[in-house]
Amino acid sequence: MEREPGAAGVRRALGRRLEAVLASRSEANAVFDILAVLQSEDQEEIQEAVRTCSRLFGALLERGELFVGQLPSEEMVMTGSQGATRKYKVWMRHRYHSCCNRLGELLGHPSFQVKELALSALLKFVQLEGAHPLEKSKWEGNYLFPRELFKLVVGGLLSPEEDQSLLLSQFREYLDYDDTRYHTMQAAVDAVARVTGQHPELPLSLYKKVLLIVHDAILPQLAQPTLMIDFLTRACDLGGALSLLALNGLFILIHKHNLEYPDFYRKLYGLLDPSVFHVKYRARFFHLADLFLSSSHLPAYLVAAFAKRLARLALTAPPEALLMVLPFICNLLRRHPACRVLVHRPHGPELDADPYDPGEEDPAQSRALESSLWELQALQRHYHPEVSKAASVINQALSMPEVSIAPLLELTAYEIFERDLKKKGPEPVPLEFIPAQGLLGRPGELCAQHFTLS
Repeated sequence: MEREPGAAGVRRALGRRLEAVLASRSEANAVFDILAVLQSEDQEEIQEAVRTCSRLFGALLERGELFVGQLPSEEMVMTGSQGATRKYKVWMRHRYHSCCNRLGELLGHPSFQVKELALSALLKFVQLEGAHPLEKSKWEGNYLFPRELFKLVVGGLLSPEEDQSLLLSQFREYLDYDDTRYHTMQAAVDAVARVTGQHPELPLSLYKKVLLIVHDAILPQLAQPTLMIDFLTRACDLGGALSLLALNGLFILIHKHNLEYPDFYRKLYGLLDPSVFHVKYRARFFHLADLFLSSSHLPAYLVAAFAKRLARLALTAPPEALLMVLPFICNLLRRHPACRVLVHRPHGPELDADPYDPGEEDPAQSRALESSLWELQALQRHYHPEVSKAASVINQALSMPEVSIAPLLELTAYEIFERDLKKKGPEPVPLEFIPAQGLLGRPGELCAQHFTLS
């Protein structure tokens, strides 16, 4: 195709080719010139070609000039004895197919303007194919959605190679339609399966985004929430905050959907290490741990293992964490009276004779119930008076109402420091005295001046 210089020249040239193709079937070969511009490296030329293709194939779809049915091989039809009209429609359908494939590739173009135009053209074709199907309906009135074309769109939007957030925000407006939402989910399943086939661990950032909302925005919307089991169990093996978030989803499936997951508390127990008091998700961890251990039907050996592990970790924890974890341990003892033997053993084991095995991963085998919480007694001599006071609670009978740990979850060292600074010191001792009249008075006056303690 001879092009005039500049974007305006390309636009006029493409416009002439478009008018020629739509005016006469004998000018059909001009489609090759239009499609060739789609391969250009110039951003403005590509945009003009996308607009032209959108108008061209949009008009052909509306006029019914594309072959309808299972698309046969182009070579077989063109060399056969088919009629001219059939050959034209098959040939043009193949050109339309080439155009759609190229538009799908352009969804990954470096220019957002090109990507946006390509998406708009493809979604226009989806709408037109819905109104003028390229497949033969099995029965009258059957609605045929262009699944293959739509898969091409969703596959480009869910590209694992690049961030398509801006393009997805443009696509979101189409999700107002029920059929689009339904087929988006179906196409997304295939796209995600293709990605996970290449990468057995999704990106950690994606795991986190999903796990943060899975318990309240995803599971309640699913007809079969148990379909999330494999995803949650894989996430549970990642460790750290992701494991904790995954356990939250599994906890809901266990309690509301009768999921059997014997390793649940073993996984939670494995997350208890010295770093748990220093990570930024500490508050969320202990909030969820409190929820997971809230049932009074948990076996005593399991609760004792958690209480003992937390008590052992408390020996090296900072004061702001201790002021939260000590009430946490006491709440466990309140909920489970059978565990109070841990603080009522008159002759508890010494450190070198403690039967508790801190290296055991299975709480059932840790022998925590045979031990005692001597760590809490040691913390009664902590340098910080509030920690010492919190640890001394076990010296009296534990009150039945639990202590809410919610206000303590976000406690920081800075807040403790500020609180200590605002504390008033002891009141001054009141004194009665006769004020001195001078450093050197007349003889006898100094002897008369005295101070008495009231």
